[in-house]
Amino acid sequence: MKQDRAQRRTRQSARTQGNITQITGDVNVQVPPVREPEAEWPIWVGTVPRLAAAFQPRAQAREAVTQARSAGGSVVLSQVLAGDGGVGKSQLAAALARELRDQERSQYSGLDLLVWANATEPDQIITAYADAADRLGLPGAAPGDVAAAAKAFLAWLPATERRWLIVLDDITDPEAVDPWWPDGSHRNGWVLATTRRSDALLSGQGRKLIRLDLYTIEEARAYLHHRLTDAGHPHLYDADQADRLAEELGRLPLALGHAAAYMINKRCGIADYLERFCDTSNKLSELMPSNADTEGYGRPVTTALLVSLNALQAADTTRLARPLLEFIALMDPLGHPSALWTAPPVRAHLRTSRPGRRRWLRSHQPAVTEQDIHAALECLRTYALIAQDTAKAPIRIHALTARAIRETIPPQALPAMARTAADAILSLWPGLDHNDRDLSATLRATTMLLDQHTFPSLWKPAPHACVYRVSSSLTSVGLYEQAVDYDQRVLQQNYETLGPDHIDTLAARGKLANSYSDAGRTQEALELDEQVLADCERLLGSDHPRALAARGNLANSYRGAGRTQEALDLQERVLADMERLLGPDHPDTLITRSNLANSYRDAGRTQEALDLHERVLADRERLLGPDHPNTLTARGNLANSYSDAGRTQDALDLQERVLADMERLLGPDHPNTLTARGSLAISFRGAGRTQEALDLRERVLADCERLLGPDHPSTLSARNNLAITYRDAGRTQEALDLHRQVLADRERLLGPDHPDTLAARGNLAIIYSDAGRTQEALELDEQVLADMERLLGPDHPRTLTARGNLAISYGDAGRTQEALDLHERVLTDCERLLGSDHPRTLTARKNVARAREVDDAVQQPGEEEASAANE
Repeated sequence: MKQDRAQRRTRQSARTQGNITQITGDVNVQVPPVREPEAEWPIWVGTVPRLAAAFQPRAQAREAVTQARSAGGSVVLSQVLAGDGGVGKSQLAAALARELRDQERSQYSGLDLLVWANATEPDQIITAYADAADRLGLPGAAPGDVAAAAKAFLAWLPATERRWLIVLDDITDPEAVDPWWPDGSHRNGWVLATTRRSDALLSGQGRKLIRLDLYTIEEARAYLHHRLTDAGHPHLYDADQADRLAEELGRLPLALGHAAAYMINKRCGIADYLERFCDTSNKLSELMPSNADTEGYGRPVTTALLVSLNALQAADTTRLARPLLEFIALMDPLGHPSALWTAPPVRAHLRTSRPGRRRWLRSHQPAVTEQDIHAALECLRTYALIAQDTAKAPIRIHALTARAIRETIPPQALPAMARTAADAILSLWPGLDHNDRDLSATLRATTMLLDQHTFPSLWKPAPHACVYRVSSSLTSVGLYEQAVDYDQRVLQQNYETLGPDHIDTLAARGKLANSYSDAGRTQEALELDEQVLADCERLLGSDHPRALAARGNLANSYRGAGRTQEALDLQERVLADMERLLGPDHPDTLITRSNLANSYRDAGRTQEALDLHERVLADRERLLGPDHPNTLTARGNLANSYSDAGRTQDALDLQERVLADMERLLGPDHPNTLTARGSLAISFRGAGRTQEALDLRERVLADCERLLGPDHPSTLSARNNLAITYRDAGRTQEALDLHRQVLADRERLLGPDHPDTLAARGNLAIIYSDAGRTQEALELDEQVLADMERLLGPDHPRTLTARGNLAISYGDAGRTQEALDLHERVLTDCERLLGSDHPRTLTARKNVARAREVDDAVQQPGEEEASAANE
């Protein structure tokens, strides 16, 4: 029997619409050609390294690049300059990029866009692409979510008619970089990459691997002649000795650069340099033994480096250049913030470790000033040991130089150096990563390399906080799967360094469980939390703080998995333990009390939740004051409980106060303020003030897109909530368009089987029903229920919701008996799982009653007609 639109809308009020909580995924996006953005051309992103003095054009490699570029094909052409460290790959790439960039732009030549991206870590590429998207003003490129902006940029490349060049410098993991390699077909696009690798992924699909080797003897000779002559010292060049020096240095560009810088600074000719180079009294065997050859070049590089170091130390009046160079060698060679070396932890370390004084006098040394640091860095630049375009620009060091320097650092010095550098990194880390995503990406890469170079110094006696900051940074910018991968590596390092039963290993397992939860991998999070709790109780005892924390984490995982009663039982125990062991006013106790109140809400125990939230707010106001951020959060939670209890005006008044306080204390753009604004919209909706709710939700979505990016979890929730409010206002087509967008975003970012993707699919089914597209709604609801049962199990709350929604669609389609059967099953499940008085059980009971009325009317149509005739 066909139901009219009004009756269908009334019955659909029992449906539940889901909100997103996580984003993950790493897939490229392709879109049809779009209108060019109104950007200011040309656009240069990233820093192209300056060319070395007396740069050699590398004619053979250039010819190979030219031939590869002219080959044509159906994909974006890519040339990969491959070779060992020190042969000049990045320099040649920089020369080619600069030549194209500096050409006069015309219809047939020049570049419109150049992106130079460090490619040691994939997230550095993502950040560079996101910067390009921002500069272009692409849709989906709002600040805050680097992955979404990067994907928007990748989608734009094959669609544009602009001429562009992407340089991926120093690829260390071709498999990780592969998803971020521009593809498609475009005659004006070009990708240039450098790497020490020769994996199969670096060739094919339009990619041509071009080997770059040592200088030829002619190139080496020309380099020495031009370098010394350009510096104003042509008399230092000795043609008779140049070839010999080139062979002694292995014709390696890096070694020749060190030698030339030394000769210029010391005003010594090639013959004199050769004499010093070959001097066996320089204790090379002690400082750089032959078995520590880092690149297979033997003595030339290391000896040339040590000669430069000897001259550097003689010229360095600060006695800080060598210690700073050792610190720099532990960082990202492609660029790290120069501010690291003026940070207080580094200056304090250098004050007591500066060489040249007796140990007992070092504690009495004067403080190291920023001017001292800058003078030492200038000395390093003079001797070509580091590169830096300006005094505040990132510092770069050749990877081979850094490796050679690391080999000279005494092992006993590494732990203190590593922790000092990590302290400096933490001191620079922005509080909100999306406020300075370039810096955050650089610090993540630098931290991982610091850990790699100094392992296990950051792990003993306990893991440094910097190690875990990487994971939270990845999560905060929406790189959820990358955070999981990183936490898995961190856990493995804990196992290897501290052992499986160490307390810090237990903490790392708990952190991985949290990352699983953030990425929507609910079952993996739950299973890991169960293991962690069992191990904590076995190893530390049930009352240890780590065991209490593990118990609370498991309760949260139970709640996330829809196991409401188990979450409730565990949180009641955790609160009792916290009050007994830590006291009723301990911060962890207050957090646990608030979590328990939320679980009471889940279980439909509205009054208990309200009472507990009132107590938490009173405690927060008493202990922290009325304006503390945690107090504001407690006030908002109480407003939600007022709404659950039907105290609509109380909820509205409190939410308005919370928003006003957030805007006054944190500012209008703080993430907590955005949350408060969204909560007030919910209260407006509950009070029937639909237009005010709509206005506020439109503002929240605009703010989220502007501040967090279009694919941030909060942005997707805001978009979903606005779609729901459009539906409330009867703006069905706008609601339909927005729900489609949310579903497409979730499928793209989370995959088709993520719980939030399933919720979005269910929401779209609801709006299909509103639009009278009954069959499409029914088919979508059947798919959602099947997926929920397969992925979450038959008793998960979201599965119950999907089952109820399908029952309503059966009713809309006139399949009244199937609707009744399914409604009755939902009621049975709710009574069994949630109890007879839970709000969802009450809703299910009403739905059964309505379904019976409809089914009875369908079963007896003749009597209805007869009765009408008699009237």
